Amino acid sequence: MAASASQSELRLVVLGPIKAENRTAVCSILGLEDNQQGTDAQEVQECTRHRGQAAGRQVVVVSSPAWYSSACSPEERRTHISSFITLSSPGPHAFLLCVSLNEPAHDESKALDALAKLFGPAAVSTNTIVLFTHTEELGEDEPLEQYIMTWRKDLQELVGRCGDRYHTLERCSGEAEEEGKKVEELLEKVEQAVRESGTKHLSCPLYQEAEDRVRQRQIEIIRQRRGEELSDNTSSNSQPEVTEKEMEAVREEAERSTRDFDLDVDSIFPSGNRVLPSSATPSFLWGLWEKLMGWIRWLPTLVRREALFGSLVGLFVGGQIGGTVGATVGSVATEVSRRKTEKTK
Repeated sequence: MAASASQSELRLVVLGPIKAENRTAVCSILGLEDNQQGTDAQEVQECTRHRGQAAGRQVVVVSSPAWYSSACSPEERRTHISSFITLSSPGPHAFLLCVSLNEPAHDESKALDALAKLFGPAAVSTNTIVLFTHTEELGEDEPLEQYIMTWRKDLQELVGRCGDRYHTLERCSGEAEEEGKKVEELLEKVEQAVRESGTKHLSCPLYQEAEDRVRQRQIEIIRQRRGEELSDNTSSNSQPEVTEKEMEAVREEAERSTRDFDLDVDSIFPSGNRVLPSSATPSFLWGLWEKLMGWIRWLPTLVRREALFGSLVGLFVGGQIGGTVGATVGSVATEVSRRKTEKTK
């Protein structure tokens, strides 16, 4: 890729679970049909890159599986991280962290920890935007912001770490015009974050190393091919300077041979004092175990406090009357809470 091209495009890295929301985010941003993104299971589990136009901008979207998930092995993490770094070099303008509203945000919090260790704290506080999915879980007239502020302290903390930047590409009528508007709003948030950072894009030693390796490999490929041509044509020993056009032509080939970073995954994802249900349990089962424990820890936030209060009153009174009283108390408490929330706005 020519230097001028890489500077004029917006590079986004979509981080998300190995399932539909990651793929849907990429399709929404670039206006692709889902079958253009690819639905093959193996492809979804690998980093991919797509280029296109969105809201009048040249956009590159790198889609990465959830390497921060507990179900990922150290080797898988190393592979995925190395791959998305190379594909988004010389540095992304933003990371888009896909977060589902109907699950606890435990893994996503670990993702922010890992991004900070890999690229520095600014990668989280300045260059990350939370992209919420599964917003159908909200009430019909319930704003996303109100839901987060009222019921989900875990999501409040997540968004706060990202400079209070969040967005969703859902909750629209399906009209192309409305979907395009949401994409444009997202890209405007990315550009605003870049302006506030005072840099052209995320830059750090790891990305600088990635770009240096790719460019060095590009030069090697070009000179190797020239050497073959020179030997065939018995030309002079001196070779002309490598041009950016030649560099662009071999960029993808160079990237494929440089996706291998010596990352200390154990220091990025410390095991701490985890105790596996069984010493022989594979990483996949451990991921399920941790997900279950996350759900148990998160359950109190799923049950709204007012409803829980009403249930307790119902149990105290007892019988059919208790059920009626409890439901009434819960409804009244919910309405009082809603009005308090409106007043604080």
